[in-house]
Amino acid sequence: MARRVYVAGPLFDEGERWFMEVMDARLARAGASTFLPHRDNPSKTPETVSAIYRNNLDAIEWADLVVANLNGVTTDDGTAWEIGYAVAQGTPVIGLFTDWRRRFDDEVVNLMIAESVDVIVRSLDELEAEVRARLADDTP
Repeated sequence: MARRVYVAGPLFDEGERWFMEVMDARLARAGASTFLPHRDNPSKTPETVSAIYRNNLDAIEWADLVVANLNGVTTDDGTAWEIGYAVAQGTPVIGLFTDWRRRFDDEVVNLMIAESVDVIVRSLDELEAEVRARLADDTP
């Protein structure tokens, strides 16, 4: 099921991009082919914004699974949009939340995000194991 994975998450600084690349490496190690927006798109300029949007949209439609970095006090707005689009397409979503901050005692992320994802994993090890399990369940 999870052969093709769209990797969603914030990309606004070197740390965020580095963490997304670490996620991507773990997904590849689990056997997935990935689309990583900052790697697989042209550099963002006023002239490329529309192409980046279209590439991301096409990549979500291509994906068998979306893996979303949910870290932060609130989920990145672009990531939330990508999750919503994936859900509308019927594509399952795994959320990764390694952040120890919580908004409420009984809520890890916004309830709309929590209800949209299939599962929220709490570490890169759990993420890799979840994707491996989904790949093992794959039938040709």
